[in-house]
Amino acid sequence: MNGTTHDVRLRAEQLIGERRPFVTATVVRAQQPTSAHPGDTAIVFSDGTIEGFVGGQCAQNSVREAARGALDSGESVLLRVLPDGAPPFPKTSGADVVVNPCLSGGAMEIFLEPTLPAHVLSLYGDTPIVDAVVEFARVLDLDVVRSSAAEAVTEDATAVIIASLGGEEALTIRAALDAGVQYIGLVASRVRGAAVLEQLELTDSERARVHTPVGMYIGAKTPAEIALSIVVDVVRAIRLDGVSVARNDPVAKTALDPICGMTVTINADTPHLEDDGVDVWFCSPGCRHKYEKT
Repeated sequence: MNGTTHDVRLRAEQLIGERRPFVTATVVRAQQPTSAHPGDTAIVFSDGTIEGFVGGQCAQNSVREAARGALDSGESVLLRVLPDGAPPFPKTSGADVVVNPCLSGGAMEIFLEPTLPAHVLSLYGDTPIVDAVVEFARVLDLDVVRSSAAEAVTEDATAVIIASLGGEEALTIRAALDAGVQYIGLVASRVRGAAVLEQLELTDSERARVHTPVGMYIGAKTPAEIALSIVVDVVRAIRLDGVSVARNDPVAKTALDPICGMTVTINADTPHLEDDGVDVWFCSPGCRHKYEKT
């Protein structure tokens, strides 16, 4: 991929379909001399892989580090990369500034926009409540998976809602717990819900992940009102309790450059050498050369 806006857009659409998290990096300003130009774009993954072009090796190290932070927070950020001694850019709220001692070119501004997989809401049961939850979930851009088999619970589910009003409820709860789902809701009265949970012999930590009766109390009576209370509580859990999208993206390995002190992402292109049997990693060949001379 050569980093054109069209290429990046097509690649982003593919990654969204694959539910892979990524960051779109776009150069919005670059001072001379620099190898990047405004409009250069790239896609950055959590393991530090960059597809496209947003500057040379030293600039890429700063982009990789900031991209990991953007993926963790889910928030966009304007990254300002300054070489030592460069005139500073005007300060702006929402911008991160890093001084890159290895940057030989001019200062740069790069906009980093994370794209995370949509939250997956797994629904069990063929009831009017489930039908209504589906409608609310679509408005909120939640990915909905409907199933009747407990074995179909997957690790990518943000929340599992069981509204079968009977059947293999305990089995489905156990499958969701074993899959690591953080929010599990059972539609039932307090008495029946407690009876279902008694079958499971849950630990305290497991019990904290199961909500029954599920939903925020709003005095709901109709299937639509019950569904609304469920979706509201799921949103509360996501926004306030930190219930997150299940992610299996690889974590980047990093090291500290002993010359300039930069955190560098370790990959096949990272300059390094072996010193007394220990791998030493650098942000650029320049720092490696300085190390060799010491």
